[in-house]
Amino acid sequence: MEFTQTTTLGIFLAIVIASVGALVAAQVMATSTVLMMVAPSVVVFGGICLFLGVKHGEYRARGV
Repeated sequence: MEFTQTTTLGIFLAIVIASVGALVAAQVMATSTVLMMVAPSVVVFGGICLFLGVKHGEYRARGV
C-alpha cells in the first residue's frame, strides 16, 4: 500500500471521526463538549503525530 497524501488524509480523518463518534455515542460527556473541546484537540495532536511520523519515515528512508 502506497501512502499518498489522499490516502494519508483519509485514514487520518477516519481515525478522528471514529474517536469523536465513539465519545458522542458513549455519552461520556456532553456532545457540545466533545465537539468544541475534544475534537480540536484530537485533530491537533493527530497532526503533530502525523508530522513526526512522516519525518521519521523520511529519516529511515535515507538509511542514516
